Amino acid sequence: MAIVSVLESARETRGVAQLVVAAQEGDRAAFGQLFERFERQVFAIALRRLGHFSEAQELCQDVFVQALQKLDQLRAPEAFGAWIAAITNRMAINRVARQKVAQAADWGVLETVPAEDRTPLSQVLAGERHQSVREGLARLPMLDRQTLKAFYVEGHSLKEMSDEFKAPVGTIKRRLHVARKRLAKEVEPHMAV
Repeated sequence: MAIVSVLESARETRGVAQLVVAAQEGDRAAFGQLFERFERQVFAIALRRLGHFSEAQELCQDVFVQALQKLDQLRAPEAFGAWIAAITNRMAINRVARQKVAQAADWGVLETVPAEDRTPLSQVLAGERHQSVREGLARLPMLDRQTLKAFYVEGHSLKEMSDEFKAPVGTIKRRLHVARKRLAKEVEPHMAV
């Protein structure tokens, strides 16, 4: 069985070499056969290097265009498989290097451009969350509601709240903690989707 596979491999190599010579002489059909034989190998290398299906497909096409243009430079036609693999690796490395540079430049541009991340859906969901929080606040005891509003809505510091509520800062911290937990319990059942 091993002898058969060695013979098939030798026949295939000879067949590839004949196709390469014919393609070097201008036979487009021969190059088409080379494309059919090596497309999967080139694509596999490109996909492994790039990690993205559509980019690997695009690189695969670019590799065969490059190979067609440089085919006359191949001196050992039987080495076509290794030659095209080397082209694929080199072009994939170049593409990744160019993408990193382009991406770094793009981030600099993106930082200066205000992005609109509010979609109609996000606006509706935000409105529902705000409404749910308002309704939850209305159901809380008066002291919890006043504590949360003073801190989160009016922006008072703990010291200011201590003076306003005539209570030590530690007590205000505890009230905030308890009030947040109570509000979460009020809002949680209404936020489940």
